[in-house]
Amino acid sequence: MTPAHCTEAMPPPGYKLVFAEEFDRALSVSNWGMPPAKWMAHTPYAGDFGDAWFTGPNEPGILSPFSVSDGILTITAYQDPDKGNHWRSGLLSSLDTHGNGFSVALGYFECRMKLPTGAGVWPAFWLAGITGVNRHRIKDSAEIDVLEEYGVDSTIAHQHVHVWKPNGGESYSKGNATKLQGMTTGFHTYGCLVAKDGIRFYFDGAQIWQTITPPEALEPLYVMVDLALGGGWPIDQTPNPSRLYVDYIRVYAP
Repeated sequence: MTPAHCTEAMPPPGYKLVFAEEFDRALSVSNWGMPPAKWMAHTPYAGDFGDAWFTGPNEPGILSPFSVSDGILTITAYQDPDKGNHWRSGLLSSLDTHGNGFSVALGYFECRMKLPTGAGVWPAFWLAGITGVNRHRIKDSAEIDVLEEYGVDSTIAHQHVHVWKPNGGESYSKGNATKLQGMTTGFHTYGCLVAKDGIRFYFDGAQIWQTITPPEALEPLYVMVDLALGGGWPIDQTPNPSRLYVDYIRVYAP
């Protein structure tokens, strides 16, 4: 699928900015908890996934995967020679395991990124429901993958909507793949409008897919961005290091 012409303004009229990370100052991130940090360096529901350890910025003797310069966040995946060359990388979550941090129901979510190239890379910008974090995990919760890209084919952007049961099984899954150009050679915006009448996905302001909104996606959603590895694909030829560049993350709500 290729991008459709977009006649809507993004964000829609009547929406206001409720969360912004411009990466124009030192990154506010903790290993496992907030506040006062703005971000946590692991998912709030399970910690890590994929074939790299998500690593915090202040772990003794370990190189941080995060750096900020000239308004750009760099997340670096690298092999740690002190741990048998196991891979490390980074994830940012706007919510921690106790439900502290940022989340909002029904909004427009956008991230501007330049993706890495090479076999085995698995960058993503995605949303998840607050009911899925550890202390609230008593009912089904939503996950919305605004952008997933696998290094096996860096011209395909994947979008997905999941609903997860408390035991980790899926009760709903709907996905799409969009053929795009330039994701690894320049910065592009990846957006998602979550509304009662549908979830719409955008690339540089052009709508590329729309699907129904499951009831679980109406709950408050928090934001994550990461550079994972693997996702079912081998990482034996992944460039060391590999880097994801993030210009900004913004969220708007009615």
